[in-house]
Amino acid sequence: MQFNIMSAVRLHEHLAVLAPFLVLCACVFGFYRVEAASDTMSSLDSSFCHGGLEVIYPGLDIDKCLIIPKDRKLREMISTVWKAPQIYFSAAHKGSALKKGQMQGETLTDYHPPTPPQKSGFHRYQFMLFEQLPDTPVSLTKREKSARGKWDLEAFIERFNLGAPVATLQFLTQNYKD
Repeated sequence: MQFNIMSAVRLHEHLAVLAPFLVLCACVFGFYRVEAASDTMSSLDSSFCHGGLEVIYPGLDIDKCLIIPKDRKLREMISTVWKAPQIYFSAAHKGSALKKGQMQGETLTDYHPPTPPQKSGFHRYQFMLFEQLPDTPVSLTKREKSARGKWDLEAFIERFNLGAPVATLQFLTQNYKD
């Protein structure tokens, strides 16, 4: 299994009175040769998504687990043209910036678009929103900043006591030339 972090953002949003911060992690899990039909997703992949997270690119609104279709050049657009998506969280406090897709906070690492290697099959790109404990700053280690391919999500979650994600979303895509 290969793991890369695409971006991590510390969000200054109020989800609940006791948890004033949220952490959004966008990452890729590369499972080479994942078999996926063009319009169907496995039940395991489909069950990953929960909590009302929505990811919007200029020509693609993702509000449930899906496979990026090859038609309309969506795979090419998501990999080479579109910048970081807007993130919406429908369960955020009424009127909050995250509910409106306006993230505020500290970016720990920049967004990098999905770019699976040619002939490597489908790759999973996941967005996870975590509740951050009050007065617990989140940061990346030197190794996490320099070695994207060796970023350890489980260690990050444990180090900052983040627990289970509040909301998750994923899509599968493969290289647009395949």
